[in-house]
Amino acid sequence: MTPPERRAAGLPYVYNDPSILKEQYGYQDMLAEYNRTMPSDHDKRREILNRIMGDVGEDCTIDTPVHANWGLHHVHFGSHIYCNAMVSFVDDGDIYVGDYCMIGPGAVFATAGHTDHPRLRTLRYVYNLPIHIGKNVWIGSGVQIMPGVTIGDNSVIGAGSVVTKDIPANVVAVGIPCRVLREIGEHDRMYYYQNRELDFDPEGEELPL
Repeated sequence: MTPPERRAAGLPYVYNDPSILKEQYGYQDMLAEYNRTMPSDHDKRREILNRIMGDVGEDCTIDTPVHANWGLHHVHFGSHIYCNAMVSFVDDGDIYVGDYCMIGPGAVFATAGHTDHPRLRTLRYVYNLPIHIGKNVWIGSGVQIMPGVTIGDNSVIGAGSVVTKDIPANVVAVGIPCRVLREIGEHDRMYYYQNRELDFDPEGEELPL
């Protein structure tokens, strides 16, 4: 099998094969164009994202600079997603991000990994495993998400965490490695940060918009 065939089959492959790099550089060039746009040029930014991303829904913002191994070509965004600056998508494999997610500055989504065997590393072998982020997830600044991880809907990943295993829905998880701290519940309905009390019911019919 050729390196592109091995990559498509989900097997370890040589990442610097010329036939892979030619396509990869094309998407990286388009991402470089995106990084040179002005923040106020919403139409131009949207046009570029429509060209390069695997999927991108409505009302998505990706602040610059943004890095991606494949120029966001294997990144799949739902709708209403905000991605802060200096995020790195190691999108050699697919990255799926659900609606209403927020991604803090400096986060890393790493689908690619290098083998532990030293000879395979010198031969430039890598493997890819997809990342799945549910809906309405908040990923704090500096979070690193490793290959193959799934994070469930509504969960919060604390700043600086390294996520090596799946995280369930509706929890706050933090740490290195990232572990579940607690479930999201009544406390979060009453307080917006530590002991700072909310002055309205977030589940009520009228909100102070």
